[in-house]
Amino acid sequence: MNTNTILLASRPQGVPTAAQFQFETREVPAPAAGQVLLKTLYVSVDPYMRGRMSAAKSYIAPFEVGAPIAGGVVAEVVESRSEALPVGSVVVGNLPWQEHSVAEASAVQRVPADQAPASYFLGLLGMPGLTAYFGLLDICQPQAGETVVVSGAAGAVGSIVGQLAKIQGCRVVGTAGSDEKVAYLKELGFDEAINYKTAPDLAGALAAAAPNGVDCYFDNVGGAITDAVYDLLNKHARIALCGQISTYNATEAPTGPRPEGKLLKTSTKLQGFIVSDYHARWPEGVKKLTEWYAAGQLKARKPSPRASTKFRPRSWACFRAKTPAKPW
Repeated sequence: MNTNTILLASRPQGVPTAAQFQFETREVPAPAAGQVLLKTLYVSVDPYMRGRMSAAKSYIAPFEVGAPIAGGVVAEVVESRSEALPVGSVVVGNLPWQEHSVAEASAVQRVPADQAPASYFLGLLGMPGLTAYFGLLDICQPQAGETVVVSGAAGAVGSIVGQLAKIQGCRVVGTAGSDEKVAYLKELGFDEAINYKTAPDLAGALAAAAPNGVDCYFDNVGGAITDAVYDLLNKHARIALCGQISTYNATEAPTGPRPEGKLLKTSTKLQGFIVSDYHARWPEGVKKLTEWYAAGQLKARKPSPRASTKFRPRSWACFRAKTPAKPW
């Protein structure tokens, strides 16, 4: 059978454009013994994927030019040559960006789609949720009454970090890039939320939101927000370095303040991490996240009709016209 697929056409320099993506129709073979034919339901577009568009050495191999882009995908089994995954099973795995694909049954994981929306297994109950869980609870180890600041707080990871911090009894401050996102953070229970793009004095806004200083910082973005947070660190503060989104499209290494002195004076712990570092403990994280979700303590937005299950021709045409990188 034939399927629509999205390839990496070239490596971007700076901000990616539609020119870096190529749309093709490719043939998908019939599944062999132990394999399944999958229909894509949801595709996750994650910040780390920008790094994979570059050829630079990193913790994960770069995408190959001319090959399908791949990432977190929730899919339905439509043909099976595996007893472990009957037709109708919903699975999650690292799969190509295409409408149908063939995978080894052992390479995907079946998810209980009857217990939560299927898309949640790419977010709240998937890799972003696990990133939030281990980064906050294992590295930052927040205590009741402490102040936790989250940058990129309205994103898939940050929005969960803030909710987990509230479960731990903390005061939670988030930064985001629009008034709509700030309103969303308030819906999730954040004590304070700051639009860093419109705040006339970002450092002053953060200081007002965290009058007792910052005990834990979950850093998703780096840059000016992180510089401002470092001025508010309390003694023995903890920082989980999850991402540096502000620099992902930079063509040159940015020059900024040197934070070492502030970290030294406050005896702050700064630890970078990748969620795969905790792979052996993923079942623990999924169990706890599922329990909190079932109890109504964790929330996430359900997918909009725009994030549907089909590669619609109209949407493909729009993507070629430089719309955001979620064409379906």
